[in-house]
Amino acid sequence: MSGDAVVGWGAVSGGADAAARLGVGGGAGAAGGAGARGARAARGAKGARGTAGTGSGGGELAVETVDYHTAGEPFRIVTAGLPTVAGDTVAERRAIAIGAGGSPTGPRPSELDTVRQLLTREPRGHAGMYGGFLVPPDDSEAQLGVLFFHKDGYSTACGHGTIALGAWAVDSGLVAAPADGRALVRIDVPSGRVTAVVNRAAGRTTSVAFRNVPTRVLERGRRVGPVLADLADSGAVYASVRVPEVSLKTLPELTALGRELRGELLADHDLYGVIFHQELPDTPTGPAQRNVTVFADGQIDRSPCGSGTSARLALLAEEGRLTVDQELRHESVIGSVFTGRVLGERDGAWLTEVTGTAHRTGEHRFVLGEHDELGTGFLL
Repeated sequence: MSGDAVVGWGAVSGGADAAARLGVGGGAGAAGGAGARGARAARGAKGARGTAGTGSGGGELAVETVDYHTAGEPFRIVTAGLPTVAGDTVAERRAIAIGAGGSPTGPRPSELDTVRQLLTREPRGHAGMYGGFLVPPDDSEAQLGVLFFHKDGYSTACGHGTIALGAWAVDSGLVAAPADGRALVRIDVPSGRVTAVVNRAAGRTTSVAFRNVPTRVLERGRRVGPVLADLADSGAVYASVRVPEVSLKTLPELTALGRELRGELLADHDLYGVIFHQELPDTPTGPAQRNVTVFADGQIDRSPCGSGTSARLALLAEEGRLTVDQELRHESVIGSVFTGRVLGERDGAWLTEVTGTAHRTGEHRFVLGEHDELGTGFLL
C-alpha cells in the first residue's frame, strides 16, 4: 500500500481531476492547492531534516516505548525518557507543546518536541507513525492522561490510540482487570475524558471499546471545490465524502484530494481529517461501510479510524440510518474492522462507542547520540 502511495505521489494532479476520476463530484477544483502541492513535492524530493537533539545534560537522549497496533495502525506509547510537560490539564499541555514547536511553522522544538520528532521520523520511525506521551490526568477520577502525537504535531483525539492505551493499561498492570469480565480505563485526552472498556476472557484482552466525547454534526452538504462534504466534531473535526469505490490504486489521488479539501476547510473549521467512505452491503446488525481516512498532512490511517468512526456514527444516526440497537461495521483500507454503535443523544450531540482490538508489537529503547549527524531524523 505505501509503495503505491510513494510511487504515484509525484504524478497526482489536482483535486478537480482526482475527484472526477474517483467519481466523488463535479465542478471547479479547489483554489490554491497547486502551490501547496508544489511545496510538498519539493520538500519530498529533498527530504526534511530534523534538529540535533540531546538530553538535558547535553549527552545521549534515551526514550523507552511500548508499541501497539490497533487494526493495523501503529501507536507508540512513551513509558520512559519523557521530559516534564508543563500545564495543569491535558488540554493545557497540548497548547503549550504546540506553542513550543509542535507544528511545522513553530519555533525551535522544545525537549518534548525533540522526542516527538525522534519517534516519528526515519530511521527510528516513519511518516505514518502515531503515539502518545503519558501525562498526569486532570483529576483523580481518571487513571492517566495522554498527549497524542504524529509527524506533524499533536492531535486533540485519537480513537485507535485510546483502544491501544486501554489494552496497555491492563497489560502493564496500571489498571487491575479480572481474568474474565471487563475493566474500565478512564483517560484524559485534549478533547476531554474518554473511557476504554477492556473486555477480557481467560486472562486475555479480547477487545477494547472506547466511549468517546459527545460527537456533534457541524454541517451537511458543504460544497468544497469538486465535492460535497458532511462535517462532524468527534473530539477532532472530520469531513466525510462519499466515493463509489475505494482501492489501493486510488490512494495517491485520495491523499492529494484530502490535503486539498483540508486546506479549503481550515478557514472555517480546525479540520483534522477527511473520511472517504464507500457503502457496503448491510449486515444483519446494521449498515456497513469501507473508508480511507486522510489525516494531518496527508497520512493514511491503516485502521478504520476510531474518532472518525464516531463521526460516521453521528452522521448516520442523524440521517436515521443507524439506531441504538444497531451496529456499524466500519472497514479500513487494509480490511481491518471496527464496530460502532450509538448509545444515545445528549444536548444535541451523539454518544458513541467504537470497538476494536489492539496488539503489542514490541518494546523499544531509542537513543540519540550527541554526535549523530542526522539529529532527530528525516522525512522523505
